[in-house]
Amino acid sequence: MTFARSKVFVACALVAGLGLTACSKSNNEDSKQTTLTASAPATGEASTLTERNAQQRLMTNLEKNFKTAGIKAKITDIKATEVPNLYWVSLEGMSSVYATSDGKYILQGDVIRLGGKSLYNVSENLQANVTKKQFAALKAEDLLIYPAKGKAKHVIYVFTDVSCPYCHKFHEQMDEMNAKGIEVRYIAWPRGEEHMPAMEAIWCSENRREAFDLAIAGGQIPAGASCKNPVREQYQMGLNIGVNGTPGVYNAEGLYLGGYMSTDELLNRLK
Repeated sequence: MTFARSKVFVACALVAGLGLTACSKSNNEDSKQTTLTASAPATGEASTLTERNAQQRLMTNLEKNFKTAGIKAKITDIKATEVPNLYWVSLEGMSSVYATSDGKYILQGDVIRLGGKSLYNVSENLQANVTKKQFAALKAEDLLIYPAKGKAKHVIYVFTDVSCPYCHKFHEQMDEMNAKGIEVRYIAWPRGEEHMPAMEAIWCSENRREAFDLAIAGGQIPAGASCKNPVREQYQMGLNIGVNGTPGVYNAEGLYLGGYMSTDELLNRLK
């Protein structure tokens, strides 16, 4: 099951949005990151010492203000955006937010750039860059891969949960997707702690694809299968990039395509 993502269209690349929605919370309110990854601004220019200092000041101010407000959030990265004095802030276990350079305001929503023939979603592309790096770091042996028949024309990453009816519906068209050149790479994303054992059992099965297919068809998942597995790590990764439902479908560039869709709809979005 997936939830619609709200779009906030704001003239002249201003930001709108209210509230901070957390998918999970850190257990250590006082946990702090003492180092900051030096990141290039969205304009592509190299980070300067002045910019890195500005990012470090922002991190310090945000951590202080988060603690004062009782927000248990760990900052994992800060990037400058093309909008003056507005930064993209990545949070552990939460969706990313924008912050003003003084750390007094955080905002959620989409930043839309005007001026061209079409609207440019700054937010979507910032998140896609982060997500693409996360996907690139995944190991093939930690995924559940259904290769395309013949040469792959497209690769998609799908956050899935065997207990989700829409994931079942999506999986039922696997042969059609593969026949049309789409390689599907499943990432485990159990929607709650009660669904974690089933996904771990599938990922630990001797034949992962066979176990998943059986579960989708309504069969019994083999009991007793246990191993060191990446299910919880993949679940956390999903939280970090903003996954809030299954199936969550992304292209290889890290762009979110949507939830359940037919094969033809998927191909249209992959163009």
